[in-house]
Amino acid sequence: MALRINDTAPDFTADTTEGTINFHDWIGDGYAILFSHPKDFTPVCTTELGAMAGMAGEFAKRNAKIIGISVDPVENHHKWKDDIQTATGHGVSYPMIGDTDLSVAKLYDMLPAETEGSSEGRTPADNATVRTVFVIGPDKKVKLSLTYPMTTGRNFNEILRALDSIQLTANHQVATPANWDHGQDVIVTPAVSDEDAEARFGKVDKVLPYLRKVKQPS
Repeated sequence: MALRINDTAPDFTADTTEGTINFHDWIGDGYAILFSHPKDFTPVCTTELGAMAGMAGEFAKRNAKIIGISVDPVENHHKWKDDIQTATGHGVSYPMIGDTDLSVAKLYDMLPAETEGSSEGRTPADNATVRTVFVIGPDKKVKLSLTYPMTTGRNFNEILRALDSIQLTANHQVATPANWDHGQDVIVTPAVSDEDAEARFGKVDKVLPYLRKVKQPS
């Protein structure tokens, strides 16, 4: 069954390039970005892993850990790191899960549960659906999921933008409008009255009775 927003992210134990981890324990009290790849040594994924390595500091500022997963062995991941460094100039310092038995991919509904066998002999096309980004909160709930085709490189600036919104709206009764960026005006949620909104946020711009904008709370 597909994972939905606010479902508990399935826990698992797996081998990674940083040793064996228990996923929920590894997340700890922060956020996690789990992003998946259909195969090692593929061109688009190589650029993506490097892009995330270059942005690791930005995610760390937001108390968010990064972890990659590919249905290939950990030893392949270590070799792939050299290519990623060569291609992008960024060294991968976050863990990469080796999902050789496909168990995590199936657990997160990226491959059908009835898929048999191991990663051996499988092509990127066989694993085309293993292209999802999951944002998972400190409560171990899925906050966001985005799935991309193999030919479309992911925009990790968008993941960072979405994470900013998720964290902001978790702490204040606001929502973020279309194309919002950190620092821009936000929307007051319907549960907050006009009077309460003014008391909390200051001036309220009442665009429509149900669309009220305020300065982003700090």
